[in-house]
Amino acid sequence: MERPRTLALFVATVVILAWVPVWGASSEGTEEISFGMSTSLTGPAAQLGLNMRIGVSAAFDEANRSGGVHGRKLRLISLDDGYEPSRTAPNMHELIDVHEVLAVIGNVGTPTAVAAIPIANAKKTALFGAYTGAGALRKTPADRYVINYRASYAEETAAMVDALVNEGGVRVDEIAFFTQRDAYGDAGYIGGITALKRHGLTDDTSVVHGRYERNTTAVENGLADILGVKTPARVVIMVGAYEPCAAFIKLAREFDYHPIFLNVSFVGSAPLSRSLGSDGDGVIITQVVPHFQTDLPITEAYREAIGGYDGGSAPCFGSLEGYIAGRILILALQDISEMPTRETVIDALEGMGKFDIGLGHELELGSGNHQACHGVWPTVIRNGRVVPFAWSELASLVGGTGP
Repeated sequence: MERPRTLALFVATVVILAWVPVWGASSEGTEEISFGMSTSLTGPAAQLGLNMRIGVSAAFDEANRSGGVHGRKLRLISLDDGYEPSRTAPNMHELIDVHEVLAVIGNVGTPTAVAAIPIANAKKTALFGAYTGAGALRKTPADRYVINYRASYAEETAAMVDALVNEGGVRVDEIAFFTQRDAYGDAGYIGGITALKRHGLTDDTSVVHGRYERNTTAVENGLADILGVKTPARVVIMVGAYEPCAAFIKLAREFDYHPIFLNVSFVGSAPLSRSLGSDGDGVIITQVVPHFQTDLPITEAYREAIGGYDGGSAPCFGSLEGYIAGRILILALQDISEMPTRETVIDALEGMGKFDIGLGHELELGSGNHQACHGVWPTVIRNGRVVPFAWSELASLVGGTGP
């Protein structure tokens, strides 16, 4: 639906605030607003950070080619944290205190977000659209300076469990977990356990749970834990990054273990599929965006924007999420006719209410609602491609699994 937009011209007035205005001039003399991102640009999760940066940058580039927002160009400053929280904290301070960014957008990862949240709150600077579904970013009442686009990991794993039980006829004692040993893995695991309890699980200690250390591919012990029970699970829900999850699946197949593997969105669908090769067929991945090849208005705009950005980039789920986050932020900025401040950005995001960016259903943000979207879209790897999947197809997959 169309929302009213203020079209008044900007009057160059310096508003005295408790912090220095986060704007400057571009090389062409046009006013410029800076935003920051601390993300993984190197290491085992690098593709996730690179894709988010591409998506946000494509949205900014699209807006800048049309004159920016109220005549102001948007700039993204990205710093590499290697998916390590010890590097995120100094990055956040540099972005906020040195580069004086208006907001931080699209940070990747749960452990890194845990390090970023207290800094965003203390510095009163928005941490928006982070690539994580962890509960730490979804408190009740919500942190004023933490606002999300995507569904939570709990919603993703709950969608998996509900479909496995209702559509696939899987029993709660036939589901195991393989997770990263940190806040990210814990968030997905707890969400899955909560969903299993809704379906009759009485003892969560009976659920088989293998783990691995972040930024490693040391998955052998995790697989041994899952295979070490009398009857190995028919389903493994995975909450990890693409390299260790691919290593786990390949090793499982070497041991002739062929359960249904389900991954949450953070795994990175394209790099997971590439890493798995022929071992990827039948691996399910939930997404928090629709498939990038669908004909929705937002995906059509995304494909055009991504094709015109920096020589063109291949479409993928990660950059689509970054593009959507960028589009939402731009939509909020359009409601601020004067020079935006860190506080007015928060006010604009909270004031969006129900809005439509072309996802096929309305999103919503408000002072008591800091998560715009709750949608979960299932996909599956087939012949090396990640394609849409219907939960009703689980019944046929379950029938073909077993140790």
